[in-house]
Amino acid sequence: MKILLKNATIIDPKGAFHFQQVDIYICNGIIEEIGEDLSVEADKVIKKDNLYVSTGWFDSSVCFGEPGFEDRESLENGLKTAALSGFTDIALEPETDPRIDSQAAVVQLKSFRTTAPTAVHPIASFTKGQSGKLLTEFYDLKNNGASAFGDFLQPIENPELLKTALLYAQSFDALLLSTPNDNRIGKTGVAHEGASSTQLGLAGIPTISETLQINRDLHILSYTGGKLHIPCISSAESVELIRQAKKNGLNISCSVALANLCFTEEKLFGFDTNAKLMPPLRTKNDLAALKEGLLDGTIDMVTSHHQPLNKELKHVEFEHANFGSIALEAMFGVLMTLFPVEKTVQFLTKGRNRFGISNPKIQLGEKACLTLFTPDGASTFTLDNIHSTAKNCVFLGQSTQGKVYGSILGEKNMFA
Repeated sequence: MKILLKNATIIDPKGAFHFQQVDIYICNGIIEEIGEDLSVEADKVIKKDNLYVSTGWFDSSVCFGEPGFEDRESLENGLKTAALSGFTDIALEPETDPRIDSQAAVVQLKSFRTTAPTAVHPIASFTKGQSGKLLTEFYDLKNNGASAFGDFLQPIENPELLKTALLYAQSFDALLLSTPNDNRIGKTGVAHEGASSTQLGLAGIPTISETLQINRDLHILSYTGGKLHIPCISSAESVELIRQAKKNGLNISCSVALANLCFTEEKLFGFDTNAKLMPPLRTKNDLAALKEGLLDGTIDMVTSHHQPLNKELKHVEFEHANFGSIALEAMFGVLMTLFPVEKTVQFLTKGRNRFGISNPKIQLGEKACLTLFTPDGASTFTLDNIHSTAKNCVFLGQSTQGKVYGSILGEKNMFA
């Protein structure tokens, strides 16, 4: 397959063609020519309004369902959704049945054949069956393709288990994930504990449930060494804890979910179960601190925190609904309403190295790993924008900016 991208503005601050408008010629998945007005034969010519191209985007926390929850989302359609949303690489959470806690499960996911130009990087379970008791076989799982280890939305309750894991994982440079939620506090909570939850009569999840867990984990990391990632922080206090830990030289990283950059606890008025999220939506002060932390590098990456759910898990009373929202399709358009295009692309391309994934390059002889988009065009996110099987989406009705045209990964490509 020969593909020619016409008049594409490249966003690649570390590359030689940053902010240049050029043609890009891709032959059998390899970038063969970059230049102005290329005259080459191609099987497919891509010419779009104000076309921009960057290295492929990465998302550090995505759920689909398969195996076990295919009625929520299959791998095939999930990867198609990711590709059409601009993501060439995703870290797939072990929100499956059975869990991703064996070599066979990791190998099955890594070898899954799809037409979508999106690579799967499985996050293996931290404990067997996500029971919180016995560690999985980190070494063997990493050798078979696991990108990191974490029990999805389940905190590591036993500090001795985290201590042991951090010491053990250092010998093969494994990344461990620890959910920042001491669920012994606000265990029955369904929303941020604050003015809105009190007014709405909802049981609260206090900020301290997050900061206590992070404080504990940072103390353990300081003692053991190792690599730790805190997924989806949601409070100003958490940002400051991570900021100070980095100043102290700890090998720590963290992410923020898109929803926590966009909404506050006020989104709960109306009892829309799509706004029931974990971590919960918090205050305006928290939202401002998260943006600041992202801009100054304290927060390492943004994630969609994409969680497809069956409608029967959401179309119930707020207190009984499951936590979670899909977000892959909304990522680019929503981020573009918050940040300039260069910052948006920076956030969407960060995090690969942390998860042991090499960074692609836009240069001759390199495998094509590209996202195609335009920063132009204001719109509103609707059901028509959703490719996922599940439709539980907190971003419905949200203003967006720009559009994703598609993605290319090697010899695979997919365009909207």
